[in-house]
Amino acid sequence: MSDDKDEMTGASGAPANDFTGMDPGEPGDDGLGSSDRRLLQIESELNETKDQLLRALAETENVRRRLQRDRDDAQRYAVTGFAKDLLSTADNLRRALEALPEAEVTDPRVKGMLEGVAATERELLGAFERHGLKRIDPKGQRFDHNFHQAIFEAERPGAAAGTVIEVLQPGYVLQDRLLRPAMVGVAKGSGAPSEGTDDAA
Repeated sequence: MSDDKDEMTGASGAPANDFTGMDPGEPGDDGLGSSDRRLLQIESELNETKDQLLRALAETENVRRRLQRDRDDAQRYAVTGFAKDLLSTADNLRRALEALPEAEVTDPRVKGMLEGVAATERELLGAFERHGLKRIDPKGQRFDHNFHQAIFEAERPGAAAGTVIEVLQPGYVLQDRLLRPAMVGVAKGSGAPSEGTDDAA
């Protein structure tokens, strides 16, 4: 009988099926078992990983959009340098036509040459238009500092203050970007040239 009792109590006198300190689900000071605490830890780590993943995806999308925008800009403005180099050619063609007004030319050979210069200018400006390059010739418009550069101010009867009264050199825009401002003279008034909002082109 004592042997059976020893088997039930064990050598230390404690019950043989006493697993005190060995149960992984035993509540601790916070009332949670170790398995519950581990589950909460895993859930927290999962949420953190999910948040990091979402941030990484958002950053990747931002980079993709930025690269796409840069690529689109590169395509839209690829001719910028070439166009700038041709502006002086367009200016010289216009000066040649203004230096010899066709109505004052009587020599048929000179007249034919002027017609050729005018045709060349039209062809060049047509090529500019096809590539998104547009001339700014704002005579009669309100001065707009976004597209015009005032070279002088002068009194001009009948012209409102801040109106462009003379275009010394036309400007150009490429797509929606200013390539060169128009050099202009502005009607003098009581103050500085008005910054109009009319379309300069």
